[in-house]
Amino acid sequence: MRRRIVLLVAATTSAVVVGFLVPMCLLIINLANDRAESQAREQAQLVAGLIASVPDDTTLAAAVSSISRAGLVVTVVRADEDLIGASSLTDDTRTSVQRARKDRQPFTATLDHGLDAVVPVTTTNGVDVVIATVPSGQVNRGVPAAITTICTIGALLIVGATLLARQLARRVTTPVTAVAATAHRLREGELTARARVGGPPETVELATALNALAERIEDLLDAERERVADLGHRLRTPVTALRLDSELIDDDEVAGRFREHVDHLQRSIDHVVRDARRNVRHDVKRRCDVAAVARDRVDWWLPLAEDQGRELRLVIHRDTGGVGAWVAADAVDLTEALDCLIDNAFAYTAEGVALRVEVLVDDGWVVLTVEDGGPGAPEDAAERGRSGSGSSGLGLSIVRRVVEGAGGTLTLGRSGALGGLRAQARCPALVGIP
Repeated sequence: MRRRIVLLVAATTSAVVVGFLVPMCLLIINLANDRAESQAREQAQLVAGLIASVPDDTTLAAAVSSISRAGLVVTVVRADEDLIGASSLTDDTRTSVQRARKDRQPFTATLDHGLDAVVPVTTTNGVDVVIATVPSGQVNRGVPAAITTICTIGALLIVGATLLARQLARRVTTPVTAVAATAHRLREGELTARARVGGPPETVELATALNALAERIEDLLDAERERVADLGHRLRTPVTALRLDSELIDDDEVAGRFREHVDHLQRSIDHVVRDARRNVRHDVKRRCDVAAVARDRVDWWLPLAEDQGRELRLVIHRDTGGVGAWVAADAVDLTEALDCLIDNAFAYTAEGVALRVEVLVDDGWVVLTVEDGGPGAPEDAAERGRSGSGSSGLGLSIVRRVVEGAGGTLTLGRSGALGGLRAQARCPALVGIP
């Protein structure tokens, strides 16, 4: 917007200045020609008056020479073609002389050598012709300097108007830019950001509307937090009651199955609550290092793996091109997704079964693989309710959502190394992050 305002003012000012300068320059040129023509006519008329009063050519020649030294070149052509004041005439000048003798009227002619004022004088010997010549350099004397001065003033006016328009555009666009910056801060999750209300009325209205929108978003998020907290409280209370009731069942086999179902229900509730809370986080910058997240989660799960006699390995392969294992996913999302995969391996495989976590960066892709030595799962287990292991499949559904949110894909299959389930997430690597 700022650039367009400056260009508009510069173009408008230039058009006005040019529209003023062109007629002014033409006027200066015309005034210079009129000045030269008037001066030449006056000198020619003066000499024409002397012809009638001066008795001999010697005195007339002295008078013509004196007038010529004062500025203009004056020549008298006698009726018998004798010249006074010049030794020769150009062809154009001779043509003007013949015209003056024929028409018996004074006139001016613009020729290559300058401007001639021609005045015929009738005497007893015939028609004498007086020619007063203004050289070309003298005709345009002062014109280039005047035009240069006017053009310089015009250029200064254009520059001044452009600078003034730039300052005006800055005053108009700066509030809009500030509102846009506030909108970007809100988009990045800084919900406390507010736009400064100021500037033109339109900008004030825009800032006010943006601030009201931000407050509305905060109110909605607060209400969502309360509903999520209430959801967790409402669901965990009956689950706890069910767990307590399971202790009253006399049949150990039935009690065991009942507790297993209650534990599964508890995990499902935890997944639902965590998934609901994800929408109210403030950190929405989607970028994280997969290798760092994998290293952190493997370290966290390692003590439990040692207690169960499991081998939990982490293998990280770096790309030879120097591309980092960064993807467009939030670190909290990726942590939860990886926890879901590892937790499934712990929950649905026997103790002592090995687990392997691998991070591979290859050809612009980051591949995260979690595999175990358990019985495996069907390829559609990532869909909710299709785990095939007594699970609702909610954890794998969360993993799929996180991976697809980063622009990748999740595939399930058989592990070639361990023989169990292999969950592989393949996401495009972010460029420019080592």
